[in-house]
Amino acid sequence: MNYFDLTDKKALVTGGSRGLGRAMAEALLEAGAEVAILGSSENVFTTAKQMGNTLAIRADLSERSQLQRAFEECTETLGTLDILIVSHGIQRRHPAEDFPIEDWDHVLEVNLTSMFLLNQLAGRVMLAKGKGKIINIASLLSFFGGITIPAYAAAKGGVTQLTKAFSNEWAGRGVNINAIVPGYMATEMNEALIADPKRNQMILARIPAGRWGKPEDMKGVAIFLASDASDYITGAVIPVDGGWLGR
Repeated sequence: MNYFDLTDKKALVTGGSRGLGRAMAEALLEAGAEVAILGSSENVFTTAKQMGNTLAIRADLSERSQLQRAFEECTETLGTLDILIVSHGIQRRHPAEDFPIEDWDHVLEVNLTSMFLLNQLAGRVMLAKGKGKIINIASLLSFFGGITIPAYAAAKGGVTQLTKAFSNEWAGRGVNINAIVPGYMATEMNEALIADPKRNQMILARIPAGRWGKPEDMKGVAIFLASDASDYITGAVIPVDGGWLGR
């Protein structure tokens, strides 16, 4: 038995047009799944074409009506949903005392509320057939507060807690839901940190693996959590951080 085989499984990956989301979508494809990627720009269609055999869906997940429409388009086209990876997100930086409420609302809507809604929609489909895998992408900021990013930290803390809360209700009904915590990854979001010699060295000095993570480092854990190999793992928060949290 191949515990990691995803042949004929139907998957949706949000934020799947670039970075970590794209790498995980590629991993699911490589394991045999039929994959839809959801993104907020036209780039989602270019990425889907490059990946091949991939459904592209464009939607602004800060708009709840677009989120609902995108989910329905995905399930109607694929026929069902077996795997959901919630990997999209935004960032806003301001000193805490000056953080605009508009940015707070936007970050919480995109990074937390839309995850709640997508988990809930996917959960209903999966509970009806008694099986499914949901993977939420959390952050190192799920564990510490950071500086000038209170909204992001609050949202990512919420991601881990909602993952556990859903797991408590759904684990006995066939739906596994877990969170992955990427460490410092060499992606577009971190280009400024990588380019800053002082900050780059500070970060590397704390990573026992001695390097920044790559999007490809997310592939194995994504396949594992999406497959039958993880059937007795639920409510877990799994770091992929080169040892950062253990330092």
